[in-house]
Amino acid sequence: MYKNSNENKSTFKKKVGDNGELAVVNLLLSQGYKLLARNYNIHNCGELDSVFMKDDDLYIVEVKSRKANNGYASPEESISPSKYCKLVKTANVFVSKYGLFDCNINFLIGAVTHNSDGLIQNVEIIPF
Repeated sequence: MYKNSNENKSTFKKKVGDNGELAVVNLLLSQGYKLLARNYNIHNCGELDSVFMKDDDLYIVEVKSRKANNGYASPEESISPSKYCKLVKTANVFVSKYGLFDCNINFLIGAVTHNSDGLIQNVEIIPF
C-alpha cells in the first residue's frame, strides 16, 4: 500500500489503521480465536476494535499501528487511563448485552508496525 500523491494524509492514516486492524484479526483467527465483533461502538461510551473468544475467555483487543522507529510512545504507553476506562465500560456493555458473565475478560493490544509506505512489518499481541 504505497501512498500516492493524490491521497491526503488522513485517508492514508485510515487505510494504514484499517490494514493494521485486519492484520491483528487474521493473526488471532489463525491462532484459534473466534471473532465475535469488530468496531463495536457504544455512543458516548467507547469503541472496541475487536472482540474474540477462545475457550471460556473473552478478549478485548485495542489495535495500535505505529511507523517503525518513529520515536513516539509504545503501544502500551499510548493507552491513557481515560482510554482504558472507556474500554472497560464498553466491554461491560458488551458482556451484559450478550450474557457473557461467566467469561474471564482479557485486554490485549494488537501492536502493528509499518514502514513509511504503510506496509506492515510486524504484528505483536501484548496483554495489558
